[in-house]
Amino acid sequence: MVYVDDIVITGNDVARIAQLKDPLFNHFQTKDLGRLKYFLGIEVAQSKEGVIISQRKYALDILEETGLTDCKPIDSPMDSNKKLMKDHGEPFSDLERYRRLVGKLIYLTITRPDLSYPVGVMSQFMQNPHIDHWNAVVRILRYVKGNPGHGPLYENKGSTELEGYCDADWAGCPNDRRSTTGYCVLLGGNLVSWKSKKQSVVARSSAEAEYRSMAIATCELIWIKQLLQELKFCENKPMKLYCDNQAALHIASNPVFHERTKHIEIDCHFIREKLLSKDLITEFVNSNEQFADIFTKSLRGPRIQFICSKLGAYDLYAPA
Repeated sequence: MVYVDDIVITGNDVARIAQLKDPLFNHFQTKDLGRLKYFLGIEVAQSKEGVIISQRKYALDILEETGLTDCKPIDSPMDSNKKLMKDHGEPFSDLERYRRLVGKLIYLTITRPDLSYPVGVMSQFMQNPHIDHWNAVVRILRYVKGNPGHGPLYENKGSTELEGYCDADWAGCPNDRRSTTGYCVLLGGNLVSWKSKKQSVVARSSAEAEYRSMAIATCELIWIKQLLQELKFCENKPMKLYCDNQAALHIASNPVFHERTKHIEIDCHFIREKLLSKDLITEFVNSNEQFADIFTKSLRGPRIQFICSKLGAYDLYAPA
């Protein structure tokens, strides 16, 4: 037996899509809902200008469930001046409520790159949340209230170039001093992948933290390129990886190992192999133009708006 809840069929050949639908309708009880508008909580708006996805209804449902529909919105999801500690303050009494809410926010990050870092931080306190952690989650919801329809826009910009931005916040976690890796990947100028994740080991220098971030971003670029090649969609051009740390870029291009790079030797060989094969090009980017900043640290409202606009994230429902 096979049970499938929802299926999305996409392509540029209407006739072939119809040929695929016919046997499905003959063998299964299937209902054709036509042009994609809503899928697993994700709203899809299509026009000649492009396609924009959002989770506005899902976000508003979360606000209604938590009783924050009428709360006062704010312009940033986290307080950049406050560090959340693991065992500090009064424990939060309703563990299930905290875990359920953070779990819903994790799903919301599917279309909200601006929430990846703060929600990732909140998920680290699932086991034993405190009042401060709950208040931080409420702050995220107040930020969502300001733009519940926020989501990435995908438009044809006349290019299929694959490029990525990577960054790391060295020893940014006050609890274990681990660094946070952040990266985003753009295809033809459109945001297709992003991640914010704490590194598995403690980095002994900012260069090491940045270099590990470069290695993770390179893996993602390679995977996306292989997928696009299988779909016969990607141009045969080198991928570009932008980093704002000169020391990490120097390690990638310098064939000489020394004491400071012994502990990251595998990552060194991995990235250098891609550079030598011309599959990857690394370039320096100014910190002001580092879009991966939003995935590694808490930022202020104007900086968040600037990066989101550069990544092509908009609120379709915002007043004109």
